[in-house]
Amino acid sequence: MAQKPIFVATHPRACSTAFERVFMTQRETIQCIHEPFGDAFYYGPERLSDRYEADEQGRLDSGFSESTYQTILERIEREGRENEGKRIFIKDILHYLLPPNGKPASIAPSLHRIKRGVGTETVVDSEPPAAVGSSSIGDGTAANGHHSGDGEEKEEGGSGEACKGARARKAPTYPYSTAPEPGNPTVMPKEILQGFHFAFLIRDPHYSVPSYYRCTIPPLDAVTGFSYYDPAEAGYDEMRRFFEFLRREGLIGPHIATREQDADDLLANGGGHKPVGKPGARVGAEICVVDADEMLDSPAATMEAFCRSVGVPYTSEMLSWDNQADHEHAREAFEKWNGFHNDAIESKGLTARKHPRAPKTEAEFDAEWREKYGEEGAALIRKTVDANMADYLFLKQFAMKV
Repeated sequence: MAQKPIFVATHPRACSTAFERVFMTQRETIQCIHEPFGDAFYYGPERLSDRYEADEQGRLDSGFSESTYQTILERIEREGRENEGKRIFIKDILHYLLPPNGKPASIAPSLHRIKRGVGTETVVDSEPPAAVGSSSIGDGTAANGHHSGDGEEKEEGGSGEACKGARARKAPTYPYSTAPEPGNPTVMPKEILQGFHFAFLIRDPHYSVPSYYRCTIPPLDAVTGFSYYDPAEAGYDEMRRFFEFLRREGLIGPHIATREQDADDLLANGGGHKPVGKPGARVGAEICVVDADEMLDSPAATMEAFCRSVGVPYTSEMLSWDNQADHEHAREAFEKWNGFHNDAIESKGLTARKHPRAPKTEAEFDAEWREKYGEEGAALIRKTVDANMADYLFLKQFAMKV
């Protein structure tokens, strides 16, 4: 029986693209799919984000205006068939699967008929609206350099004004007129979710939030096409709620990778949800959480432990990619989100920091942010960091120890 596709769920600016490059070196045995679900989240008829809502032309130029959650799953299945014998490795931003701002979820209309297994289908009790979009993945090139993952690239330019006015939402596509799954915080049925092997990559908001903010202001905004920072895209709340859902349903846990302690024992005195059913009755993939800053301190040990957890052979050669073939492969894969992955594209490998990161006080962080981004930017960063620290610290409890 084929192994489940690995799905590394993360939030923006968690060093996840450098993490992904480790597995992109293993093209003979691993097929990487880079952030596919953003196509539906931002551009398609089932879009959950309002970032491009007032920019219909930008959505059309993206090449993804007809992408749905179903077409993305079809792409993943297709790549699995075309790369038989390879393990599928998906790295994606987890909040692409959840409605923003904590809104209650219902199943994406295109998934009202979901595959229970290869060649079989079942109907979810929902009422899909007419015209949910095409059954094919979009193609073309976006205003910010995005292109579809169906192998048909088009060299077209676009406007750097893609996001201007995006907040003026006119005809929201959400909420869907479909039924929810009780307890499921995503727009994807549990029946589909359980087909993935989930792992998590997190990073301290003190570093991820200002890094994302920087991508939405001059000069980078002209490259990324993101012209404002939206705190709803920080992603930690979604990570925690999804993590707890998987654990509650027995899809992950109770064992924690690299730890003697199980999650149930860890949370015995600190809250959290217990899995459903009898103790030990449902054992999912072991809980695998990587903290990015710890990875940067000990990359070899971290990646070896991660590979062991998800069932991928580890070699030290995975941590180096300073050759033309690897660089060209990365540039092609990452141009979809132009401007966000420059550091990872230009990197030569995953190496340990020469010196441990010096701790900072909150006052020192504030001073640094004011100097770089001004009073208004620093205030927004501070507010966002504070709003997400509890969720980060909750997830960090489960991080691997190497």
